[in-house]
Order: sequence, then C-alpha cells, then structure tokens
Amino acid sequence: MPYCVVTAAAVAGEEEVRIFYQRYGHGAAKVLLIIGFAGTYESWGPQVKGLTGAVEPVDEEAPAAGDDGSGAAEGVEVCCFDNRGMGRSSVPAHKSQYTTAIMAKDALALMNHLGWRKAHVFGHSMGAMIASKLAAMAPDRVASLALLNTTGGGYQCIPKVDWHTISLACRFLRARTPEQRAILDLEVHYTREYLEEAVGSCTRRQMLYQEYVKGLSSGGMQSRHGFEGQINACWTHKLSTKELDRIRLAGFLVLIIHGRDDVVAQLYYARRLAEKLQPAAKLIELHGGHLVSHERPAEVNMSFMEMIKASKSNTELEEWSNLPKPDAGCLRKRDGDTVNYLIVTHNLLAKLQLILLFFFGVFYVILEHARRAIRVLKPVRVSASTLVISQWTIEVEVLPS
Repeated sequence: MPYCVVTAAAVAGEEEVRIFYQRYGHGAAKVLLIIGFAGTYESWGPQVKGLTGAVEPVDEEAPAAGDDGSGAAEGVEVCCFDNRGMGRSSVPAHKSQYTTAIMAKDALALMNHLGWRKAHVFGHSMGAMIASKLAAMAPDRVASLALLNTTGGGYQCIPKVDWHTISLACRFLRARTPEQRAILDLEVHYTREYLEEAVGSCTRRQMLYQEYVKGLSSGGMQSRHGFEGQINACWTHKLSTKELDRIRLAGFLVLIIHGRDDVVAQLYYARRLAEKLQPAAKLIELHGGHLVSHERPAEVNMSFMEMIKASKSNTELEEWSNLPKPDAGCLRKRDGDTVNYLIVTHNLLAKLQLILLFFFGVFYVILEHARRAIRVLKPVRVSASTLVISQWTIEVEVLPS
C-alpha cells in the first residue's frame, strides 16, 4: 500500500507517523486534496473523477510523476490521503499530536514524497483549515488554494445554536453503531431536499444510508484517539493576521466555496475569511449542505478547473476576485481605526452562543451521569414467592443432618 512516512521532526519525541494516500490521473497540474474531520480519501470521489476522469488509482508500483513537465501537459494528477487519526493512516495517542500546523506538515511531507514542488491545494472543512495553514507556512509550494465549507477554527467551529443542531449533537455523542452514525451523518452532510430526491425506485437518503453503513462497517468507526485529536486540531486552529497577510500577498488565487445550508460551518465566517483575503479571493455560494462537493459536484469541479486554468494563464488577482472593494464609509473611532460595529456585535453574539453551548454540554453530561447512577442504585423488586422460597432454603440449611 502507498504510504508516506512522516519523520519525528514535526513534533519532538513523536513516534513515526504513516500517511496513507492514493494518486489518480496524469498531468503537469498537481492537485492535493485534503479531507476534513473523520473523513477518508474516498470522500473526494466526485472531485477525483471530475478532475482526472479516473476512478481507479495509479499503479502503486509506478513512480510518482514530478512537476517538471514530464506528465501530460493538459492533464491533472490528483493525490488524496487520510489525515492522521483516520482511515489507514497512523493514529497518534496524544491529542497534542493533532494540530492543523502538524497536519499541514504531514501534507508537505507527502508533497516531498511525491516529488511535487508545487500543487493546487484544495481542502474541505477541517481539511480547509489544514490547507490554509499550509499556504501560510509555505506559500511558495502553493499554486492555488481552494477552501470548501471552511471556518476560522475555535469557536467558529460551533454551529448555529438551535434545537436541531443541539439534537444532532446529543445523538452524535450517543451513536455507537454504523447504523446510528450513518443516519446522523446524512442529516449533517446534506440538505433535506437533496436526501428526499427520488433515485430510481428509492430516495437518495435510502441509497446513501446503505453506502454510509457499508463504509463505516468496512473501514471502522473513528477511534477515540483519532476523534479527540482531530477535534483538538479544529478547536486550536487559528490564522493570525500575519498568516492571513502571507496568503493574501503570496500572489496565488484563492477560491472559497460554501453551502448556504451548511449546519456545521456557518456561511458568515466563510464570507469574513474571503473579505480578509482580498484581493486574492473569490467566494462562491451554492445551494447545499456541508458536503456541497457531493451535493453539487458539477459546479464545484467546474470552479476548481476554472481556477487551475486561471492560475496557469497568470490571471490578475483583481480580475479573479468577485468581492466588492472595502467600503471607505465605515464607522470610525476617535483614534481613526476603522470599525464595523455590526461585526463586533456578531462576534459578541457568537461568543454568547459558545457560552450557552458549554453550559448545555455540562448539563447534558451531568444528566447522563445521574441517569447511570440511578440505574445502578435502583432497588431490585423481589416477589413474595421468591422471599418465601429463600426463607425456606435458609431453614433447610440450618437443620441438623
């Protein structure tokens, strides 16, 4: 199997980490696809087929074609992989071994392993956080950057607090079987409209449910170490102003694609990120959920190819961006700093959501422990006949032989 061995240089004292990957297609354009939380390389199926036309991976024994022009000039070669903590890649035991910076180094190590000097880096959800961190760490290795259904990490990972998302969170914590997890994943990944569409004699929900159960059963549920580690990577992710500037001023094109009905990553934060990356960023909003890459594959793939071609033709950043220029008429403070008070208010409300969700989580955990305690301490009902039999048995035992 194709593995890239990540050395211990990423973290002092870290054991060897093996990253499983697959390559598809041939061409001078190199595309690195980075999947999100609890996902595997297989989740990029619609994009692999759309970009390369291939459904089967390149022969494992075939050497990787570098980006020196030896591949087909007009073709695209894609590499996708399992992040540490998921699929066939290694699962480090300590959550400190999972950050977007460390995982970005995994991706760079994989590029080195493949002999790729530069690549178009596309990421989804947590994978988009990793991709943006990679772009900030090594902008000279990035030909273009695409971020799907992304957020800025930390509290921005918290979905909009309503009864639907609270219900999903509670059910997710209690999901123990592939069948239970598959039902939840469908609700999180797709819009209800998409799931209820008829596909032949059944709905898309029924068809996808069978696929999800099969995938979870064969690949296995994510381990506790992997789950906690990847959660830590999302929660601790942050792009500093300096890192944002490095991406914005690096000269490559940035594409941000987001589903309007995403219940995991809020559209508002994707818009904010796109504004911060002006003039390099283009923002595309599509009707779809968190897995908009599956729900609207044709539009997503077309946007990817458009960016690859625009990068090849050296399209100017201002020509690429579809965002309005910053409004010079923003409110100003006495010291002259520009401030948008609506954004400040929204940030305060977002932090209030975080506080409410924290207290709800504490309440839920306490409630679960209380229920277990009551279940353990609940007295056992004993019938009168059982007591009579027990008493008769005791009397028999004390009679002399």
